[in-house]
Amino acid sequence: MSLYCYRYDGTFGGFLTCVFESYVNKELPTSFAILSDGPTLLEEREVTTHDAHAGRVYTALAKKVSPEFQKLIERAFLTCLSEKELALYTLIRRGLIEGDRVRRDLTDPTMARVNLALAKMWTEWDHLKGFVRFSELDGALVGEIEPKNRVLPLLAPHFAARFSGERLALYDRTNREIFLSDRGRWEILPAENFQMGPAGETERSFRALWRNYFKAITIEGRINPKCQSTHMPKRYRHVMTEFMAD
Repeated sequence: MSLYCYRYDGTFGGFLTCVFESYVNKELPTSFAILSDGPTLLEEREVTTHDAHAGRVYTALAKKVSPEFQKLIERAFLTCLSEKELALYTLIRRGLIEGDRVRRDLTDPTMARVNLALAKMWTEWDHLKGFVRFSELDGALVGEIEPKNRVLPLLAPHFAARFSGERLALYDRTNREIFLSDRGRWEILPAENFQMGPAGETERSFRALWRNYFKAITIEGRINPKCQSTHMPKRYRHVMTEFMAD
């Protein structure tokens, strides 16, 4: 079996197409790269995303392994796990042979890495549900996040339902995509460049209120930066209105 680096477009459908192509061509990918990445030292195969082929693999994950395994692979693809494609490819190959046993095998180091990555992603998702801040700009609520994982597809249904009567825009700086919702109808689109624009007088007043509230609840004689960072992590603060410059 030949050894290749599979280069694809970075989408989940593209990854599943890579899985399909590896079986058709009887090749074992030793690594994966995005089309925009630099060259590698390995022999490469560029894979074009094919929806029908990706769909066959996606269906096989549920039928030949389990619906739970199918969802696990789909969710794990959103994580920031190092070399995640190779880890998921390894689990898929094993799952198609052994069935759902692979998902329950907690002694498998690859499964352990994926489960840990998923746990961290769900923690980040849970944090961002509370730490995302929207600013009112020209009749719409606009915000930004800079997550480690690609959590925007997981956050989108939550905010679309929570603000079902509003127009929303939430930009992911890390993955360069934007969530747009118009009174509950939403979509996620690629967006290389995004600017929130200047805040109006009302919005600046609300930001000032947030900052005053943050200071007011602080008891000067009992300041505990470590505890404060636990409840309001520093890595989220640069996109939070409590700390945002006008």
